[in-house]
Amino acid sequence: MAKRRRLEAPSAAELEELETGFARETSVSTRPPIAQVAADAAALSVPLPVADRAAAARDSADAGRLRAAEASGLLLIEIALSDIRADDLTRDRLRVDGEEMDELCASIRAHGLRLPVEVFERSEGDGERYGLISGWRRLWALRSLHAETGDDRFARVRALVRQPADVSAAYVAMVEENEIRADLSPYERGRIAALAAGQGAFASVEEAVDVLFAAASKAKRSKIRSFALIHEELGDLLTFAVSLGERPGLRLAHALRTGYAGPLRQALATGQGADAESEWALMEPLVKAAEGKAPDPSRGGRPVRKPTATAAQVTIAARDGDGYLLRLEGADVDEALVRRVVDELRRLLVSGKVSPAKPD
Repeated sequence: MAKRRRLEAPSAAELEELETGFARETSVSTRPPIAQVAADAAALSVPLPVADRAAAARDSADAGRLRAAEASGLLLIEIALSDIRADDLTRDRLRVDGEEMDELCASIRAHGLRLPVEVFERSEGDGERYGLISGWRRLWALRSLHAETGDDRFARVRALVRQPADVSAAYVAMVEENEIRADLSPYERGRIAALAAGQGAFASVEEAVDVLFAAASKAKRSKIRSFALIHEELGDLLTFAVSLGERPGLRLAHALRTGYAGPLRQALATGQGADAESEWALMEPLVKAAEGKAPDPSRGGRPVRKPTATAAQVTIAARDGDGYLLRLEGADVDEALVRRVVDELRRLLVSGKVSPAKPD
């Protein structure tokens, strides 16, 4: 059998030492934990003074408005130029007027940038944080001034951060800004529609034109599609396309639709177009040759109607003051025919081959 150990009561000195250690390692408060929690909650619930509560409410409302403005792209912020990629979207403008750019730089140098640019946030880890939507010329001017002067005030730009739903919405924002602030040439409009469709932002050139230029009339959108065709067929060879006027451009598009793309490319490939006039001179003979030929339906555009005995007729609709109104009617009457008739009448009147009829 194991021998039991005899227990001895601690001495008075040992008991005092135990009590001192226990007091040192425990809280001074004798309140139970739940009582402490209740006391803390009561302390926090003490109402603030009226002025402090009003200030806190204003701060909360201001923070909410700030978050809403940021989410809606209405918050103006300053961004370093180095954080903006200008070519994320293919730019719609090709022509930059040197005199206008000099004036813009002089204005920014004297008064600073008055209008912000528009940007969108790019994917994280993909280089610059922002991509440019609109304001390319303003951004170019600031970069030029910073490179010239080294002044830090030209190293940053005020910007609105937009959140376009997709790349097609970003293209729409860019085109709208340029249509309002600085009119694009007919070729630039057609080019950006063709490029946006080619990059997959739109399913087709037709859709690109309809969306990018939704505010334009049906006739204007038809002309833009003609210039889009010019870019698709000849854009890599045209040096002075921006100078191509509306009427020559429509004539050129007609030649392309009638199958003259190959001959036109051969003419341009000679490199003899040293300026806008000589470039057009290379194409004009082929354009004239195509004007007596019906368009090829496979090239797009308005389908050709078969001529009939009464394809078109002219009637005097009414007298208007000292002049007359002429009405063109018939199955084959379209905008192109009307233009040719007007041009021919103007030519005859200018040449003097049409003389006023003598009264009976």
